[in-house]
Amino acid sequence: MSVNHFSTLLHQLDLTAHIQHLHNFFSRDQELYIEGDQDRHFRYIQALDKLSFKSPPKIEPFVSIQNYLKKQGVLRFEQVYEVIKAVRYFRQLKNSEFEGIVGEWMQKIQTPENFDEVDKYFDVEGLFNESLDEELTRLSSRVTQIKSDMNSSLKRLLFSSKLSSYLVDTQIHYVNEEETVLVRGGFNHVLKGAIMGRTTAGFFYVAPDILMKSREQIRAINQEKEARFYEYAKTFSLALREMLPFIGFIDKEFNRFDHYQARVMFARAKNYQMLQAQKDDKIIIEGFEHPALHKPKPISVDFSANVLMITGVNAGGKTMLLKSILATAFMAKYIIPMKINVSKSHIGSFKRFEAVIDDPQNVKNDISTFAGRMVQFSKLFSHKSALVGVDEIELGTDSDEAAALFKGILDDLISRGQKIVVTTHHKRLAALMADRDDVELMAAVYDEERRLPTYEFLQGIIGKSYAFETALRYGIATKIVDNAKVVYGENHEKLNQLIERGSQLERDLKRKNSELDARLEKVKARERELVEAKDALENAVENEKRTLKSRYQEAINLAKKAAKGEDSAAIHRQMNAANKELPQEVKKPDVPVVPELHVGDRVKYRRGRGHILSIKGNQATIEVEGMRMRVKKRDLTFSGNEKVARPKTQVKVQTEKRSGLKLDLHGLRAEEAMEKMDVFLSDALIAGWDEVIIYHGIGTGKLSYAVKNFLIAHPSVQGFEDAPPHFGGFGAKIVKL
Repeated sequence: MSVNHFSTLLHQLDLTAHIQHLHNFFSRDQELYIEGDQDRHFRYIQALDKLSFKSPPKIEPFVSIQNYLKKQGVLRFEQVYEVIKAVRYFRQLKNSEFEGIVGEWMQKIQTPENFDEVDKYFDVEGLFNESLDEELTRLSSRVTQIKSDMNSSLKRLLFSSKLSSYLVDTQIHYVNEEETVLVRGGFNHVLKGAIMGRTTAGFFYVAPDILMKSREQIRAINQEKEARFYEYAKTFSLALREMLPFIGFIDKEFNRFDHYQARVMFARAKNYQMLQAQKDDKIIIEGFEHPALHKPKPISVDFSANVLMITGVNAGGKTMLLKSILATAFMAKYIIPMKINVSKSHIGSFKRFEAVIDDPQNVKNDISTFAGRMVQFSKLFSHKSALVGVDEIELGTDSDEAAALFKGILDDLISRGQKIVVTTHHKRLAALMADRDDVELMAAVYDEERRLPTYEFLQGIIGKSYAFETALRYGIATKIVDNAKVVYGENHEKLNQLIERGSQLERDLKRKNSELDARLEKVKARERELVEAKDALENAVENEKRTLKSRYQEAINLAKKAAKGEDSAAIHRQMNAANKELPQEVKKPDVPVVPELHVGDRVKYRRGRGHILSIKGNQATIEVEGMRMRVKKRDLTFSGNEKVARPKTQVKVQTEKRSGLKLDLHGLRAEEAMEKMDVFLSDALIAGWDEVIIYHGIGTGKLSYAVKNFLIAHPSVQGFEDAPPHFGGFGAKIVKL
């Protein structure tokens, strides 16, 4: 895009002030477009937006500096300091130790070691640090002493009795950086010097000759200092010449960072958002506010089709909607901050933007409006993948002829892959284009009651122009408008009424949809609250369960420990404590299910039994042992499925309480030992023990062998192992049940 076309487009879209404001945040003058991978640039801008950093100082581009060095030239101190500023800023960012891709980027910027030998000679203001050179320090001290002597001489002169009658005041005046005194005419009898100036009152600024020698001394010293400075400049230039690749690299990296930080700082200052252009041609805009408007209404539009035709009321915002669509696509392409709902918007990518907005007629080019429009359209056919905006497409020609002509033009532009936004009052053109599936219609909304445009838009309909209503609003006589309506014709007016009726129905549907969306959102919010409350209760229950289980396990462990110490009382205490820690299940009371009563059902009434003859309301007629009576239904009990009572048999088994944690088999034969173990393990399982100990001794090993075989074959034994030394060692087995 050429510079002229770029500037013209910004003017046409009313973006000039917005872009100028963005440029104020740049550290150096740059083109708006960031060269390279736009996806990569957008990731870095997003990452930088999450960090806290200071804006860089104003730094001139290094083009002239690099050219001087390539030609063996000597840089001025100001040029050297420009490079130092950039390096110092990157060092500051590097020392901030940012995380993510920005931090990785800063760590990759490595400064040559010999650069510090140049950097150290400049302070934070960019002034040369003379204290690092003894000769410069001596010369500066000499200048300071001479100026002090000059000041003393001037004071003596100002307070001398010979000159007092000629002095206008006793101040020292500086004229062209020369110390002077202000005197009246005739001073030459008592004061020798050069006249440096004259006031309107006829007084003279005179530089006394007694200071001339001191001034000459200062000039000589300053020449020595300049020569010394030049030597340093040559040294610095030679050092930087060896670092030319680094200077080119740091210049390029600073340009890139400047692009990023300017956009981030601009977005923060104006509370804007940045939207990345996607690799398609779809445009969905939600909540966009054009920066040129004061308190604008947010714009929302779905422009997924190839053509968007905007119709409707005059001065209803059609042109600004067209500009807003092109502006959002333009700013998304160049990653320019704007006011938009990023999460609900989608902007495609376009190679070129064309705006056919202004009237091309001009006395200088001797061309008509329509002819000028044809010239503008002819240029569009040479472009591809362009986003084109055409305002008032019918401008300058007959409406019926224009409808057929512009339909052909639009069809051809669509076939070339261009996306087009059109505003028009041509209902015929809109009707012709509406037959295409890739054409979207949109109408500006008009408030009939207030007779004012609402600056809102509805998609899917053709809008009425409201020319008569607009004329009345701006003061045209009612009689003139009524006559115009007669000339316009009843058929056209009926068409307008149908258009308005469709517009009204669309507005009503939009309003109802908004109300339903609001109610649905409330329901969803309540549903989310209930789900969150349910999750919170479930989490609380789970936490309580884990706490109780943990406390129960602690009590069990204490019981086991007491059991190993053979303290029966402690065992029972710990078991009772463990059972108390278990969550108790609350049994719900059994609620008898009362079946619904019907005629013919067998029922029980007090002590008698019978059946139902009839039911009316809450009362029923029953027959009990040959007697009929009317009773309340609630006093009846269904007995149709009663069973004959059978005698209950209760079996109680009394077992000797023999539960224990240990069994001693010393002195028993294998058969006797197995009988004892069978009874012992059965009692232990009934008592609820999960671990017991069996003492069998060592001896010949026969009893130990029999015990192992028995435990291996027993179905309730999960495992066993030799007991610890203090519990019998190899002469005992710890059995897990």
